[in-house]
Amino acid sequence: MSRRALAQLVSLGALALLAVVSGVVAWREGRAPELCPEGMILLGPRCCGEGQSLEGGRCIGTPRRCSAEQEASRVGCRPRPGKVQLPAGRVERRPTDWDERAGTNTPIEAKAFAIDRHELTEADYAECVAAGASAPARTRGEAGLPQTDVTAKDAAACCAHRGGALPTATQLAYAAMGTTGRRYPWGDAGAVCRRVAHGLVDGPCARSAEGPQLAGTHPSGRTPEGVLDLAGNVEEWATSEGGLEARGGSFRDESVTALRNFSRRTLASDHGEDVRGFRCVYAAGSQ
Repeated sequence: MSRRALAQLVSLGALALLAVVSGVVAWREGRAPELCPEGMILLGPRCCGEGQSLEGGRCIGTPRRCSAEQEASRVGCRPRPGKVQLPAGRVERRPTDWDERAGTNTPIEAKAFAIDRHELTEADYAECVAAGASAPARTRGEAGLPQTDVTAKDAAACCAHRGGALPTATQLAYAAMGTTGRRYPWGDAGAVCRRVAHGLVDGPCARSAEGPQLAGTHPSGRTPEGVLDLAGNVEEWATSEGGLEARGGSFRDESVTALRNFSRRTLASDHGEDVRGFRCVYAAGSQ
């Protein structure tokens, strides 16, 4: 490894450690880390729209404003709908990925495809249930929250109903890394609390959260291509040759390692969990 690559490695590692330490220090001093973007307010561990209140862990009321990636509606802040078109490409992991633990440095290659801008929400999934495509699942009662507790089978059926499919692990990794092989969806450093929803249960970003933030709460965590929440909030279902994976980390994860684009969890079954949601992929050009 060259001296320049080693210097980059040390610098990125120091920045990641600083982000975690800063959050821990803030909580010990009684200061909450900055969690919410412009247009939203911090209520307990939740970012709610301006004008809302927090009742029973839920953001209640019609918001005056939401984040730049959300729309204010009668039922709360909801992510702006849409798909992001990704061109075909190839990405190789760089020498700075010193903490890669699983897999090899085999390049990732993907054909062109489209992907949901945001994790599918409770409102999105309700449409699949109403159409008889997917089985009902536990909800938290907010239309804009990511739908969790869904099996891989029901998630795939919902995607099929929407004209798509569950992403492969390669597609999710490519959407997060881009063609430059970035460490996090937004870039190589800066896994701070305002950018990504993680450590919301036991810190470093909050305490006692019972679930994720509303989809689209962190505009500064989007990819350069415009895909939201590929790290944190809820981990996401992905298919692979070996079975099923969860990628991206969730609101429970305290370490930024789980948020990195090459991190993954191999799953033994398709049971749903409260930390896992999903999004869909589509043929290139799908609107």
